[in-house]
Amino acid sequence: MPGVGPTTIYVKRQLVPFGEYIPFRGIIASFSSLPSLQPVDFTPGRQAVVFDVGKIKLGDVICYEVAFDDLVRSEVTAGANLLAVQSNDTDFEIDGQLGETEQQTAMARIRAIESDRAVVYASTTGESTIIAPDGGLIAHSGVWQQAILDARVPLVSYRTLADRVGAWPEYVIIMLTVLALAWSVVGSRPRRKGARPETA
Repeated sequence: MPGVGPTTIYVKRQLVPFGEYIPFRGIIASFSSLPSLQPVDFTPGRQAVVFDVGKIKLGDVICYEVAFDDLVRSEVTAGANLLAVQSNDTDFEIDGQLGETEQQTAMARIRAIESDRAVVYASTTGESTIIAPDGGLIAHSGVWQQAILDARVPLVSYRTLADRVGAWPEYVIIMLTVLALAWSVVGSRPRRKGARPETA
């Protein structure tokens, strides 16, 4: 805000292990000096934040966070009608590799479809894109190119079935898979010697 400065701040909630924090720091430090390369762990944010910009209610996630559907879903639940992802893929693209930026673009397209919301994906070096609610690319830049992308996108306020149900279908599928595996293991166990076969 002019004359005031930042009034709304989003702090990254899902930190990158071994990049933004060192898991099991004490244990690893007992046999390696690698934790000294990241001497202080970053502090993660704790809540979804929606930026009010006129009609736009912007839900934001940062880089690695786009991989976590629950984080994006929490922004939608908090009232976001447009989603944004910003990323810095420099370290992964110095030698010409494009896997990181292509992967994050693909995940951003999935998040657009899940929530039926447009997504603006801005990368400092990778491919920046404006993504339609159906996952289609409306506009995109090249890699290592300065660009201004401009497009009109719909602002959606309702929540999709995927956002309302959340991860429950995944949990149910995992549970059924575990039960099926357990059933197949029990059913394939050899019969004990001397056991009489069942007769009718």
